[in-house]
Amino acid sequence: MAAIGRFQKDDEIFYAKVVEGELYRLRGDVFGSPRFDKRPTPLKGVRTLVPVVPSKIIAVGLNYADHARETGATIPKQPLFWFKAPTSLLADGGKIEIPFPEHRVDYEAELAIVIGRRVRNVTPTAAARYIFGYTAAQDITDRTIQAAEGQWCRCKSFDTFTPLGPYVETQIDPHGLTIQLFQNGQLRQNSNTKQMIFNCFELVSFISTNMTLLPGDVILTGTPAGIGPIASGDRLEVRIQGLTPLVNTVK
Repeated sequence: MAAIGRFQKDDEIFYAKVVEGELYRLRGDVFGSPRFDKRPTPLKGVRTLVPVVPSKIIAVGLNYADHARETGATIPKQPLFWFKAPTSLLADGGKIEIPFPEHRVDYEAELAIVIGRRVRNVTPTAAARYIFGYTAAQDITDRTIQAAEGQWCRCKSFDTFTPLGPYVETQIDPHGLTIQLFQNGQLRQNSNTKQMIFNCFELVSFISTNMTLLPGDVILTGTPAGIGPIASGDRLEVRIQGLTPLVNTVK
């Protein structure tokens, strides 16, 4: 496998391998031993969906030292994480909706881990065996609510606050990837995943000691420095080395 996406045509939802813009339908379990059609499926009427349907979205905070410094926070000694509502997911090309226009709402580019096998209490060394792949994401945040509340679930779980996709790349090393965010064509975030405080395998290991992870679950691995506010009409593009860019607009 390589780039895997989830699509809809009429009332049918299906997974497919994406090769040079062509879709080859998956037959069988995407997290099992799938096979793919040898001929591409016609693209007419096909819509790209979020690439997986997670039972839970786990967001990791303050996982880049430069971002911790820009927020004035103490660098954590172990991963800091919380849950985001799965209903906050938004597909590539979708519109991010700001619920309270008077609030400050920020972009946050992130690399997302997609779990491929049920896992509990895994070591960092073995964690890669349980990862299906990686995709681009954003952790959109209402800063006004975040500053007013001790918990971060509400400020990050509004509908459309988790853009994800468009595809899951199953054959990539996550350690050492350039991660960037462009706002209306202007570079706002520019870092590398090697700057993470806790790398992807360490995150999967730590989180799995606290809860069982299921196939399709998503872990957002944190954002680098350069966060900033969004406004209606903005075009936001997350570019992560080796992944298809994630593009969304704001209304």
